[in-house]
Amino acid sequence: VVTIAVGFLLATIIAVPIGILCGLSPMVNMAINPLIQLFKPVSPLAWFPIVFVFTTWGIDQPEASSIWQRALFTSAGVVTLCSLWPTLMNTAVGVASIDKDHLNVAKVLKLGWFKRIRKIVLPSALPMIFTGLRVSIGVGWMVLVAADMMAQNQGLGKFVWDMYQNGDTASTAQIIIAVFFIGGIGFLLDRIMLVFQRLVTFEEQTI
Repeated sequence: VVTIAVGFLLATIIAVPIGILCGLSPMVNMAINPLIQLFKPVSPLAWFPIVFVFTTWGIDQPEASSIWQRALFTSAGVVTLCSLWPTLMNTAVGVASIDKDHLNVAKVLKLGWFKRIRKIVLPSALPMIFTGLRVSIGVGWMVLVAADMMAQNQGLGKFVWDMYQNGDTASTAQIIIAVFFIGGIGFLLDRIMLVFQRLVTFEEQTI
């Protein structure tokens, strides 16, 4: 829970401001879009060794607590790098789709940049932003299971890997149960995001 929360929050903090800038400025969008298309398809298995090197740089403590912290930071870092793209792209599309009349009214009223973002841009783009957040948290949860397998962090990923290593019939049954459990948690996370979406937006959601 801590790992997915840290990774998802970091991804949101990074993705939403950049998405807003991309949506408001075509030049920023043209500059950043190639980077998005370059890094978006990268597998978590490719990100893992890079994040592992950065999170363990200069750390030589052999204590169990230090190992656990490194595994946590590594998994959270991989979750962040893999889950920020849906939120970033949906935020950019949502901001770019705002009715130009609303932005023109903000100019007429001489609203400052930050006030324009808070009063006009964010309320109008929130449905698209939350759509991206729902996709991101699902991607983050999926990536976390794989990251835990590689980091040997205590969690469902390590459990599935250990059961696979056993290779008997009982272990296969436990893996199948774990798959349904992983899917159930993913569904629950999506429902939680949907509740938050309904609290801050006025659109009726049926998905």
